[in-house]
This record gives sequence, structure tokens and C-alpha cells, in this order.
Amino acid sequence: MTYRPKKLLNLDANPKTVKGQKRGYMTAVLYLAPADLSGWNVCPESTAGCRAACLNTAGRAGIIKFGETTNTIQIARKAKTVWYFEDRTTFLARLVNEIGRFIAKAKRADLIPAIRLNGTSDIAWERVRVDGRSMMELFPAVQFYDYTKVTKRAMLSADNGPDWPSNYVLTYSATGENDAKAAHVLELGGTVAAVYRDLPRAIAQGENFDTGRAYTVTNADENDLRFLDPAGTVAGLKAKGRAKADTSGFVRA
Repeated sequence: MTYRPKKLLNLDANPKTVKGQKRGYMTAVLYLAPADLSGWNVCPESTAGCRAACLNTAGRAGIIKFGETTNTIQIARKAKTVWYFEDRTTFLARLVNEIGRFIAKAKRADLIPAIRLNGTSDIAWERVRVDGRSMMELFPAVQFYDYTKVTKRAMLSADNGPDWPSNYVLTYSATGENDAKAAHVLELGGTVAAVYRDLPRAIAQGENFDTGRAYTVTNADENDLRFLDPAGTVAGLKAKGRAKADTSGFVRA
């Protein structure tokens, strides 16, 4: 029998999402196996730099016992990804059920539910349907948000037109190879995430993405609630873990 994890969503499972509780939010995140680690590609526009620095190996997910090649977290993420692609109907049914229970739990804690379905993936969830409706349409009172490297998705979110779910906010990810596109997203009123080797300096100086204009850089390590970021600003993240050794340009000076 194919292994299927007992749960899909992680509730405030990392220090950054826990910080959101101080702002009144409880966060649920779906973590899949990034890029094509599962045999299925969930990150269509990933770069060598972002794959090397991916948060998939952050925290306990990156701890592997001596003599072993993986851990239970990585096994579960791969299993969830395979489940999504090979039996999507039952996967989505489980996801809908878990979201419903998460909303009830947040309500009991007097917190606002927020959901990030692409914790370590870049799936176009606005196009995934359950009985003809997206997750955002099924749960219109819930704030959904994600990071994306898919330019078209980021621009649609920034434009927030009638065809885009009003409760789904995307933050475009700067890769070091898409500066012009990042600047375009900012001009549309969207937000862009960028990883810095020296975050305090970036906050002090701003980011221009080679446009000659200085965009405001905020400290995005204070919480994960990107949908609260001011329009047209850069969510600055400090290089952590493997990202500290990046030389691809993904991590900015």
C-alpha cells in the first residue's frame, strides 16, 4: 500500500510562522518536496541558487542521522507530493477537511487563520479545482498567501483583477536573474522577496533592482505574514543555512 502521511498541513510549525500569533494570526503551511525531488516538478521556474538555498532542509527537516540518507520529514514531503499528482481527488478531499479543522482551531484560539499552500513548492493553486472551485473560493474568509517565482502569477496577484482571488496574495521571489521583472511587479503594487547577506544594510539603503529607484526593504524575518506588507516594497530576508554560501547571485550583497 502506498504510504500517505497522516496530515498534510503543519500548524505554526516553525519559529517564523509562530511570530504571526503576535499579530493575531495562526498559520497553516503545506510542505511538499521542492523542485523535482519527488519525481514531479512543483517549482517550474526554480533556479540553481534557490534550489541550493531551499528551506526544505531548514530546521528538523535537514537533520539526518549518521549512516542514513533521509529522514521522516523528507519522506513525508515526497509522499505528499506523489499523492497530489497521482491521486489528486483524495489528496484535495483530505486538504479541504484539514483546512476546515484548522479554521475551527484558529477560531477557538481567537486567532485569524492564514494558509500558505506552497511552503516549499510553486503550484498555481488558483487554478486547482475542487468541484469547480479553487481553495480560495471554498474558503473565502481565509487569507491565503504564497511566494512565487512564476512572473505571470506574481503580476496577476499584484494587479488583483477580477479573475484573481481577492484572498490570495503572492510575493514574487527575486532570484538574481529576474531583477527587471521584480521591478515591474513592484511598480504594479506587488511585493518582492529578496535574500540578503547583509539585511540591515539593505534595509538602510533600499533596493533598486538596477532601475535607479530605491524601493523600501522591510525585515521579513519578523514574521511570515507577507500579505500585510506595504504595496511596492521588498520583503528582505537574511541568508540562512546553505544560502550563506551562495555564489549564484540568489543571495544579494
